Amino acid sequence: MFNSKQFSTTYSFVFSLTVMFFLTNCNRVPSFASAGSDPKAVAIADEVMEACGGLENWNKTRYVTWRCLGKRLNVWDKWTGDIRVESIISIILTNLNTKKGRAWKTGSEITGPDELQRALEYGYEAWMNDSYWLFMPFKLRDPGVILKYLGEGEIEGSPVDIISVTFKDAGATPQNKYHVYVDKETRLVVWWEFYMDASDEHPRFRTPWKNYQKYGNIWLSDDRGSKKHTELAVFDELPSSVFESFERLDIIELIGQKTP
Repeated sequence: MFNSKQFSTTYSFVFSLTVMFFLTNCNRVPSFASAGSDPKAVAIADEVMEACGGLENWNKTRYVTWRCLGKRLNVWDKWTGDIRVESIISIILTNLNTKKGRAWKTGSEITGPDELQRALEYGYEAWMNDSYWLFMPFKLRDPGVILKYLGEGEIEGSPVDIISVTFKDAGATPQNKYHVYVDKETRLVVWWEFYMDASDEHPRFRTPWKNYQKYGNIWLSDDRGSKKHTELAVFDELPSSVFESFERLDIIELIGQKTP
């Protein structure tokens, strides 16, 4: 029986580019070629999504902001695919569908075609990594995902179902694997493990999923043990400058502005 106390939760930042996000039509039912997936694991994935607010509320959610584990700031317009990725030295403004946009680094806009292309690729890959760390429960039914039921276990004294997540013809690193631990009562993800290669015996890292809170009409977890997502918020509206200006964002101020 698995017990989380047997493992450390040391955080290791790994670019996991496994899952591609399909954004051209956000309001469609997630589907995948279920061949190879266990019906029980698929049913659990559906229960996880429902526990987090359900597909309809996920699709109705438009803007999400978060600073991934206290580092990069992300702003995502789920309806258009526009994203903003801020690091200490750079700001990337691009679109997930067109892959076009603008970039700024250490005080100046990047104008050289090759350097700009590299910057936009960085922004896209950074967003992919950061968004999976937050939205994975909503991505278990994406195309190319293969789900297997591994059995029961225990996390901090609570019984869980364990499923594996692997990929076929999806993303830049389809060899990756996750083990996802789902609380039997709440049906929320409470733990995950990342394997660089599906054949690896031991995970590269493992962290909890704690402190679920309601944002808009969906439930998200901001606590990964030693690190937390900060500046996490859902908005119905944001000024267009968010995706156009290189001026640093103050998300706390934006959150304050929307609070009655």
